Amino acid sequence: LRPEFTASVARLVATTMRNEPKPLRLFCIGSLYRYDEPQKGRFREFWQSNFELMGSEKPEADAEVLLLTNTLMKSVGLGKYTFKVGHVGVLRGILSREGLGEETQNRVMQLMDKKQYGEALGIVREAGASDECLKTLQRLVSLKGSNTISVLKEMKELVKDYKSASEAVENLGEILKLVEELGKGPNIILDAGFARGLEYYTGMIFEVYVPELDIALAGGGRYDKLVELFGGEPTPAVGVAHGIDRMMLAMQEQKVSPPAEEKKRVMVIPVNEKLNNEALRISEMLRKEGTAVETEVMRRKVTKALEDADRRGISHVVIVGERELSEGAVVLRDMQRKEQSKVKIEELAKKIKSGGI
Repeated sequence: LRPEFTASVARLVATTMRNEPKPLRLFCIGSLYRYDEPQKGRFREFWQSNFELMGSEKPEADAEVLLLTNTLMKSVGLGKYTFKVGHVGVLRGILSREGLGEETQNRVMQLMDKKQYGEALGIVREAGASDECLKTLQRLVSLKGSNTISVLKEMKELVKDYKSASEAVENLGEILKLVEELGKGPNIILDAGFARGLEYYTGMIFEVYVPELDIALAGGGRYDKLVELFGGEPTPAVGVAHGIDRMMLAMQEQKVSPPAEEKKRVMVIPVNEKLNNEALRISEMLRKEGTAVETEVMRRKVTKALEDADRRGISHVVIVGERELSEGAVVLRDMQRKEQSKVKIEELAKKIKSGGI
């Protein structure tokens, strides 16, 4: 039973797709399993979608993943939601400078992810970290806010003696600048002490929350070493996982209806040139009903026009023929199901909207 997608995608990129040109943008969706205690928003089987961007270490890649997730939240109709953003390089940079090994760092990060800061700092203290390090960590875990410029400035001051951590803060600033300069980006809370439990994160990390729930709807970040871990070439990567069940729960809490189904795309094809005007008239009638319509204007044979419609993903085709017109009807063809039937012209728009033929 698979617990997540990211590791599987990284293995795929390291093996089957190792020679594919970069960057790669990969998407997957399906059910996953974790041995959690079932409760509101936490299930042992759950649905998740992932987006992974492989091959770029630039801040533009991190920004793209943040903005893509923001677009998804908007598209399902969620009104109030917040992105919690941080950078694991800040904490790891400090811990590495103090001589803590990777295994100890992982334990500390897992405890911080659970907000067990006292226990986490206890491990750091036992590992022989300096008092100055402990003071810095204590201040970082309490430093957060929506004024990202102010928080970044304070973070820079706190970690100025830690080169790796300072570089992480600089990188985080570049990412946030790209996102916020658009003017229509997400509401962001910058959390200096933010950590995620998964050990493979190396850079920017984030989660998405709504006020009505205390669980993340989505989460992700940068993982530059995972593909290499599976035997692939060094491949910087950043990605996100969207919890579909949790997003639906958030939509229920905010009383959001599912977004309307995508409009049908229709092509009207006359069987001969004498029926061009009638085809244009039917097209105009359907447009007035809110249907996206195009008319065959190349004077191709019906079979050729149908091939073109199929190639371009047209959902329905209206075939205008003399015999059907004499009965006040046309032929409506469902391009996905490859089925067709004769339909009265006055019922055409209704049939298309209902998805029937």
